[in-house]
Amino acid sequence: METIEERLNKIEERNKRVEIDKAWETSFVRILSISIITYIITIVLMYSIGIAKPYLNAFLPVFGFILSTQSIPVIKKYWIKNK
Repeated sequence: METIEERLNKIEERNKRVEIDKAWETSFVRILSISIITYIITIVLMYSIGIAKPYLNAFLPVFGFILSTQSIPVIKKYWIKNK
């Protein structure tokens, strides 16, 4: 049987993992990584189907992603306030 101290240590370890996961979800590195990957994949797709100026046009989905990551916290706060 686990002692209270062992149970508490497990809970604290779990809380640390959850905090790190939350920090990753909003980190600049994550947003930048997803943006770069999205940009590259979009360029390849647009180039392969013959869309003009794929390097320029590929910015649209990246811009949409970045905009959504920045606006969602505002919408969430509004939603929580009015719930």
